[in-house]
Parts: sequence; structure tokens; C-alpha cells
Amino acid sequence: MTSTSDKLTVRVWRGAADGEFRAYDVPRLPSQTVLDVVTHIQRAIDPNLSYRFACRVGMCGSCAMSVNGVARWTCRTHVDKVVDGNGELELGPLRNLPVIKDLVCDMRSFFDKWASARGYFHPTRNRTDDLERISPTSRARKRADAGVECIGCGVCYSSCDVVSWRPDYLGPAALNRAWTLINDVRDGGRAERIAAVAGDSGCHACHTHISCTERCPKGISPTASIAGLKRATALAALKGEL
Repeated sequence: MTSTSDKLTVRVWRGAADGEFRAYDVPRLPSQTVLDVVTHIQRAIDPNLSYRFACRVGMCGSCAMSVNGVARWTCRTHVDKVVDGNGELELGPLRNLPVIKDLVCDMRSFFDKWASARGYFHPTRNRTDDLERISPTSRARKRADAGVECIGCGVCYSSCDVVSWRPDYLGPAALNRAWTLINDVRDGGRAERIAAVAGDSGCHACHTHISCTERCPKGISPTASIAGLKRATALAALKGEL
């Protein structure tokens, strides 16, 4: 199939892990996003196509897919920026996650690793205590702020070669979350969190390929967060805390 000036050829993964790509012709429109393309296929051509989306404005992270082999969020990715020289798109599910059907992946292992990295807040105060005053210019606050905008889209996880090689690796998103909490002075789970990310599947398994940072749609650097964890765990080991 060949594309014309007003038509786009899109190859979409159909089925589970043993599926195949199927080609569709989609109208080429101005300011068209990749999610617009997928939505058109599902609504106008093949209603059995499965994919995820929610907010459409880059907040929920649910629409992430592989676009011409690169993990991206699709609601904010414009076709004109990613279409290849032949006017074609190839859309598939995220790497490193089990495929349920078509463009939908099973995210359980991704979020289970957040839990394994102790990526949840441990409060040190209750509702009757005064609110903690935190200076927005403090070093710890700036470190936490640098990674706190993660939306859990899975783009960094899909882009990580270490996850491909080592399925037990916690991954950049979980480790970035652990780093933000370690730098939150209100949190009381630092010791357990340091221990959780110091193991063989934790921060020291990172090879610093920086693909997670290059692909993050929110401009976060999990690479920097993981480097911080490496320093923090090394210091804890020197102090005999591990």
C-alpha cells in the first residue's frame, strides 16, 4: 500500500504476543496526533482494535505505545514529527511488558516494581499535627521536585535495555519514585527504601544508557535519580546501615 498526500498508511500490531502487523489507510489531517490516528482506526475502520487512553492532554500516561519502534505518549505526539520518509507509521505495544491484546499491555509488573522499591509515602505525622514547613529552595526539595512529575506512562520502562536483559530489574520509573521519596523530609520510610533499591535488581543494575531520560515525555531524568540512589546506597553501606 502506498500513501498519498492526503492519506497515511499505518501498520498496527494486532493480537497478543504472537500477533502480527495489519495495515490501514487513514486520512492525513493537519495537527494530527498519533492517538487521533488510532482513534480513527478504531471508530471508523476496525472497532475491534484495543488501546488505552483517558485524558488526551498528556496527564494520565495511559496512551503510551511504540511509534516506529520508539516508545512515546501518543496524545501529544504529532504525526508530522514521527512519520517516516514513505509517509508510514508503525504502531505497536510497549516493549518489556506482556501484551494483552493489540496495543494494550499488562502493566501489573510495572507497578509491582514501584511497590518493591517502596514507592509509597510513609507519613510521620497525623491529622492533628501541625503541617511541616518545607523550604522550596532546600536541596532535598529541589531533588524531589526534579522527579515528582512522573505520570507512570511506562515509556522509560519500555525504552530500558536493562529491563529487557533482566526482567527482575526494578526499572527507571520505580527507582525515580524511590529517589523522590528519599528526598522528602516528611517521609519515614527512608531506611527500608534504601535497602529495597540497593539489591541486585535495584539501582546498581543500571548501565546508564540514558534512554529513559531521552524518551521521558515529561522531561524527567531517571538517570540522575538512579545516580543519586547509587550514592545514597553506597553511603548507607559505608555507615553500616545496609
